Amino acid sequence: MSSAIYRNRSGLVSDEPAYPKSLPEFQRLFPDDASCAAYLEQLRWPDGFECPKCNTVAEPMHLKKQGVMRCRKCRRDTGLTVGTVMERTRIPLSVWFWAAYLLTSQTPGMSAVQFQRQLGLSRYETAFQILHKLRAGMVRANQDPIGGNSDDHVEVDEVFVGGKTRGNGSGNHNQVIVAGAVEVKWRKGDSTLNSRRGGRVAGRVRLSVVPDRSSNSLCGFVQCAVKPSSLVVTDGWHAYRSIGAMGYQPVAIPSNGDVEITEEHLPMIHLVFSNLKTWLLGIHHGVSHQHLQAYLNEFTFRFNRRFYPFSAFRSLLGIAGTTTSPTYEGLYSGDWQHPNCLILNKSI
Repeated sequence: MSSAIYRNRSGLVSDEPAYPKSLPEFQRLFPDDASCAAYLEQLRWPDGFECPKCNTVAEPMHLKKQGVMRCRKCRRDTGLTVGTVMERTRIPLSVWFWAAYLLTSQTPGMSAVQFQRQLGLSRYETAFQILHKLRAGMVRANQDPIGGNSDDHVEVDEVFVGGKTRGNGSGNHNQVIVAGAVEVKWRKGDSTLNSRRGGRVAGRVRLSVVPDRSSNSLCGFVQCAVKPSSLVVTDGWHAYRSIGAMGYQPVAIPSNGDVEITEEHLPMIHLVFSNLKTWLLGIHHGVSHQHLQAYLNEFTFRFNRRFYPFSAFRSLLGIAGTTTSPTYEGLYSGDWQHPNCLILNKSI
């Protein structure tokens, strides 16, 4: 495969890796494991294969063993899936591509049970692990902070996520605190939608599990998720008072539990939280605390690409091609820390 050229068994397709916009197109682009391997190679090395040992950029030798390439200069072998969420997998590459396509083409996503049925997998555990490996690939390691635009601002708040608390008395029990930040932009031009939420529209989102509502946790989340100098709108919770000293422009709106004030000044982040809870209950029927960050990563990935659902397939494979993922044992041992979990307390 030459630089910036994607080829499969049908010949030359385009000057960059395409993404399927329909099921027939997916079947045409990826008829077998070889075509999937060619696509993944182009995503991982868009400027041509680069040997990890001698850094030579040249066409490698493709060995008979699927997914193994040999540098023509230093003769080192490199696995196509090494360093990806598919490393050491025994599952055919075509199944991984089907999995990525199903996960991204279904707008609301799908549960592990539906996923198992669609792929014809014999074990639920296999479907569960594939999904979590792909969720690990939904977050870039160098994910950039949001905000920073002088014409927009960022809304920040936190929410309790968890099950019902019957029999435990008043208060929040067995729930996890999720901190969220969302860019707030303004609709341009004349539109009938301008009357909704004052013409505001949500931009990119960042979500993370935090251990508590302290200043260290919430301000730490803001510092990781939002660009300095951004205008940050919060409620009147005292933990956010320190963000001004961190280089942000804080605007605190005390609501005192008044829904109208919240809807007026923090409408977008509360809309995000509402959609998140509906999604967790409607698609997954609730999730465990241990895996919540993985589902937050998936929700963030979907939300930020909601206007480009089909290109999410290429984005997922591109991110997953440079991301390591948990083993099945790691998912349950508590040793795996999900990407984008900025301040994760394993005791919750």
